[in-house]
Amino acid sequence: MSTPSARPSYAAVLRVPHARRTFAAALVGRLSYGTVNLALMLSVTRATGSYAVAGTVMALFGATSVFLSPYRAGLVDRHGPRRALLPMALLYAVLLCALAAACGRPGTPAAVLAGAAALTGACTPPLGPTMRAVWAGLLPDRRMLQRAYSLDGVAEELLFVSGPLLVGVVVGFAPPVAGVLLSALLVAAGTLAFATSPAAGVPRTAGGAREDSGRAGAGQGRGLLQPVVVCAGVGIAVSAVDLLVVAFAGERGLGGGTVAWVLAALSVGSAAGGLLNGAVTWSRPTRARLPFLAAGLGLCLAAAGLAPGVGALVAAVTCAGLFVAPALTTAYLVADESVAPKFRNRAGAWVNTAVNAGSSAGAAVVGLLVERLPLPVCFAVSGAVAAATALVPWGRSGERAWSLSRRPGRSRRSRSRPSVSRPSPGRAGDRP
Repeated sequence: MSTPSARPSYAAVLRVPHARRTFAAALVGRLSYGTVNLALMLSVTRATGSYAVAGTVMALFGATSVFLSPYRAGLVDRHGPRRALLPMALLYAVLLCALAAACGRPGTPAAVLAGAAALTGACTPPLGPTMRAVWAGLLPDRRMLQRAYSLDGVAEELLFVSGPLLVGVVVGFAPPVAGVLLSALLVAAGTLAFATSPAAGVPRTAGGAREDSGRAGAGQGRGLLQPVVVCAGVGIAVSAVDLLVVAFAGERGLGGGTVAWVLAALSVGSAAGGLLNGAVTWSRPTRARLPFLAAGLGLCLAAAGLAPGVGALVAAVTCAGLFVAPALTTAYLVADESVAPKFRNRAGAWVNTAVNAGSSAGAAVVGLLVERLPLPVCFAVSGAVAAATALVPWGRSGERAWSLSRRPGRSRRSRSRPSVSRPSPGRAGDRP
């Protein structure tokens, strides 16, 4: 366990015993998620010559990966990373290799590719939620945990930017299936190093509390409503930006390079916002901050629709990005506070599922809106959806728990009692 620091920093987080090794191993495994989609899409397209088949295969792969995530995370909660995560990752890697072999064999039926992709996606190891659960076990101090989640979120953002670039390099001198095999190697090696790290066996406790062996209560389930809904709104907003920027460039006869620069601005803003969010010692609890972050994202997205040119659009999208990583980070913190330590992986997986489901739904709905409404109205509607999630009731329980945590003279037993919102003493009320 770490010793709480008066001024915790990102360096202090990485100095915690075993933190660097465990985090680096998790990032290697998670890089696979940044490479596999493009590599698999290119492989299926080359094997079948059909974009429709490739789209169907990718949809099935993504659907089973996303919607079964809470179940897979539950297996890790019950059996631990070494007994559940490692076999899951090895099976996923083997299935990726089999899928690559099927793509490399001419004449493979589309139904076979679709079935193999669905089965492979169903075994995707939940490395992100498990890493955040390990952070929570290593760092019972909420200020340190806030910085760890922020660092984790920014690193994940960079992985999904660098992953496709890595695939681009690979396919420059090898067939696309090599990218699928690379994804298998990354997830197997990274998960093996992660699961065998001493940190993977750290007891899942918070602030000295013993692990709750009971099942999650209704109060804990209700506590997840706010972060899940907000993250669904964030997913809708981010996917809307992708499509709306393409439409903006198309209306003005701009090239794909302009789209790339605008979307890069979103990622830069998100990374900067995540680092800033983790460095600030907040005076309000996480549940109170989350609605403001959702509303800020929505307002910036709506303002982007009024941009007269590319420069103004880049500025507005960058401002919107400033709220993305902080919103996700804060949602993960709220989810962690809302459940007993035994259920951390599942709570994080539900947040992940909400982001991905929102992203898929947003792309479909915004695609319909763009064909029927003026572009500024589409920006406004997308922003309104994200801002509306700020209205999800979050209650006063988090505020009361945060206030009590600041009162001097609390007994050790009082600090250890599980609650819906359980920040540690200190100014921080406390991600992806």
